[in-house]
Amino acid sequence: MPPALIIDLNKIDLHQVIFDTAAIEKTNPHRYEMRQLDGVIWHDEASASVVGYKDITENEFWVRGHIPGRPLMPGVIMVEAAAQLASFYIKFLNKDDERFIGFGGIEDVKFRGTVEPGSRLILLGKLLENRPRRFICAAQGVVNGQMVFQAKIIGMPI
Repeated sequence: MPPALIIDLNKIDLHQVIFDTAAIEKTNPHRYEMRQLDGVIWHDEASASVVGYKDITENEFWVRGHIPGRPLMPGVIMVEAAAQLASFYIKFLNKDDERFIGFGGIEDVKFRGTVEPGSRLILLGKLLENRPRRFICAAQGVVNGQMVFQAKIIGMPI
């Protein structure tokens, strides 16, 4: 049985975009097929929490080969999407820090469902630790109300 969601999605308007792709690209360097964050729809600095999304289309670079006839979003790409949300949010919170945010690691990863083209992957993040040399963010992915993955993302400003 999956744990509870780290953010109550019933209290959030999942259709209101507060940071679109253009705003995200001002902060995150990812482009083309490696951009895995389409929008941020909610954040709360008091709880250090953020919600974003990735719309999964038939044009994703992995659709053709993972898995032919039944395309499934690779788990590593789900985690990458969460890492991009976490790095965007840490840069939002630490506006004066111009360092690049590198991927420092992942812990406690569990995949609990599949993500297919036509889905919206809702990404939840809750900052657990924010230090000058590293941050840790709890992350979850949800599709149609079902948790599809959970992880802890470790980021390192460099």
